[in-house]
Amino acid sequence: MSTTLKRVFVAGHRGMVGSAIVRQLSVEPGIEVITRNRDELNLLDTQAVSDFFFDNSIDQVYLAAAKVGGIVANNTYPAEFIYENLTIQNNIIHAAHISGVQDLLFLGSSCIYPKFAEQPMTEQSLLTGILEETNEPYAIAKIAGIKMCESYNRQYGRNYRSVMPTNLYGENDNFHPENSHVIPALIRRFHEAKLEKQPQVVAWGTGKPMREFLHVDDMAAASIHVMNLSQDLYQANTQPMLSHINVGTGVDCTIRELVETVAKVVGYQGEVVFDTTKPDGTPRKLMDVSRLARLGWSASITLENGLRDTYQWFLENQNNFRK
Repeated sequence: MSTTLKRVFVAGHRGMVGSAIVRQLSVEPGIEVITRNRDELNLLDTQAVSDFFFDNSIDQVYLAAAKVGGIVANNTYPAEFIYENLTIQNNIIHAAHISGVQDLLFLGSSCIYPKFAEQPMTEQSLLTGILEETNEPYAIAKIAGIKMCESYNRQYGRNYRSVMPTNLYGENDNFHPENSHVIPALIRRFHEAKLEKQPQVVAWGTGKPMREFLHVDDMAAASIHVMNLSQDLYQANTQPMLSHINVGTGVDCTIRELVETVAKVVGYQGEVVFDTTKPDGTPRKLMDVSRLARLGWSASITLENGLRDTYQWFLENQNNFRK
């Protein structure tokens, strides 16, 4: 007797989070993972996305597709960031709905929270203050995605959920020397300094700001966990107009501690110097993950172990990085 597989579409399967979700779903029984690359399906094309959903009988959707980048990219291309993210979200969420998909998970970002949100940041702090100026267009698009999911749930009884990750790192991260985030940038910098036997590596700021970091495999596990929660349990721990869930470790560290741990993992033996003339940024960014804990999930990968795994992946794949 044949068993019908659950057809699960992962949008953005080549990105860091999407690829991690695919890796984990691929080993689960009863799942058929559906993916499309950009040449096969342009997520900015409304009709093409609609046709895809009607032609493929999708059961679940992980919406991990997004235009992402660091501060420089966000400042330089704000129009592309708000347009492309809104369009991708609108196309996928609406096409999922009209084709009868009941279950969808939207992946957002901790940048949705106000610039001066109390720490640790709770889900309730959404829309209570101004956003960080440098990534406001991206953040507004992500907020719109949350509210779109909530609206389809309220009006049509859909089960569209949203998760907001803290700072992510891990396999398939972007290690570009100019456009990468802090952990891949540090790994590459210390690796090259080790190879070149540089006596000193300079880090920006005082090293005092505190940040939280989550390994992408933990993020994927949390996403799958939230997607598959019973409706009763999910609703008991959320609210109709506050249905998103923070995903993080609930633990932060100073930038100095992060820098020193990366140097240790890479095996750099030189001196680490902090240039205190450079800006520090926000003093602290930490997620309140108590709601997720009540829903039965917590992170399992420590920062040092995650960094070791990431550095090993870097060594094995440095010739194939995305430009």
